[in-house]
This record gives sequence, C-alpha cells and structure tokens, in this order.
Amino acid sequence: MKYTAIIFDLDGTLLNTLEDLADSVNAVLQQNGFSVHDLEMYKYFIGDGIANLVRRALPPGADNAIISKLINSVKEEYNRRWARKTKPYPGIPELLRELQTLKIPVAILTNKPDSAAQNVVRHFFPDSRFEIIQGAIPSLPLKPDPSGALAIAAAMKIAPDQFLYLGDTGTDMQTAVAAGMHPVGVLWGFRTGAELLQNGAELLLEKPVQLLDILKEGSEAKND
Repeated sequence: MKYTAIIFDLDGTLLNTLEDLADSVNAVLQQNGFSVHDLEMYKYFIGDGIANLVRRALPPGADNAIISKLINSVKEEYNRRWARKTKPYPGIPELLRELQTLKIPVAILTNKPDSAAQNVVRHFFPDSRFEIIQGAIPSLPLKPDPSGALAIAAAMKIAPDQFLYLGDTGTDMQTAVAAGMHPVGVLWGFRTGAELLQNGAELLLEKPVQLLDILKEGSEAKND
C-alpha cells in the first residue's frame, strides 16, 4: 500500500523530552513537600497530557485544589526548563530532511500543551516543514480520542487510511486505530514493544531510517 502522509507524536517519538519534564515535575513536587520520582517512572507518567502527568506523580487521593495548583506550577517550571536537556532522537533530523526531499507531507499531534509544542518544534526543528503542529487545546479531546488525527487528515485533504501514524505509547497506537490510520510503534521512546503491539501497532521501528523502507515498499507495491 502507498502511504501518502505521516503524523508524528512528539515526546518520545521526535524528541527525548523525558529529563526536562521529569525535572520540572520533581522540582514542583519537592517545593510542595511531596516525594520525587526516579526518571524511569516518568516514562509511564508522560503521554496523556500535563494534567494526567501531575496526577500520576502525586500520591493517590490528592486534593483537586492541590492538583490544579501543581498543574499550573509544572507548566511554569517547564517553561523555564524545556530546552535544557531535551534533544531530537538520533536519526530524526536526517529523517525529516529526507521526507522533505521526498515531498512527503508530515504533521505532529501531541498531548503536550499547544503553546509548548509550537515552541519546542520551532526550536529543535527550525528547518523542517510540518503541515500542522497540533498540541493540546481546550476545544480538542486528548489522544487516544481520534478527533485531532481526523482533523489533521481533513485539513490536509488526505484520507485517514493514507496516513502512517508514528508514536511511542499505547495511547498513540489507540489513536491511530480509532482514526483508521496505520499505527507504527517506535522503540526508541518511552514504552515497550509489547505495549505498542497490544494496542494495535502494525509495525515496530528500531531506528528512524526504517520509516523510509516502509515508504519505499509501499511505493513499489503500488507500481507492481
């Protein structure tokens, strides 16, 4: 099958944001008298929006007022830290350049707050073209709801089944399945291959360059 376009998740797929996010949350937890967490734990806290990240980092049963306060504090802390340790995964800048050369349209869909998503993408990928960068906004349900993915497909005027959807979590795979797109799990991110397969991944990638092989195979299959 020929794939016409690609949607990327952001955190854990294009960018390794783990340490800056973990440091931001841990700083706020410590400031408010809560226990901090090891970096490894944040691989399972991240992926479903900042509110869920904070809830998972807090003890069970935390008061809603405390949760709301810490969500705002984490946003402020992350705004100060987001570029300290974050970096693209190896091979991602080269992959994006090659996709641009091949004229494959790409978009980003993330549960990261939209303003933060726009900032980090512009900073780390200044020379890459993205048709759409869609972060979390109040009017759009978070992934795994497929609304964001379907809105991207509609805006790009490309049928959902023509998209490869790359992500590193079960949430991403569920989003792709619900949107009628082709879910591709990446193994360099925050979660395991087992989680990705259990949530619908059709393929798993160990390195970004392997995406080019999928696109090539799809193109050749169409020409046969």
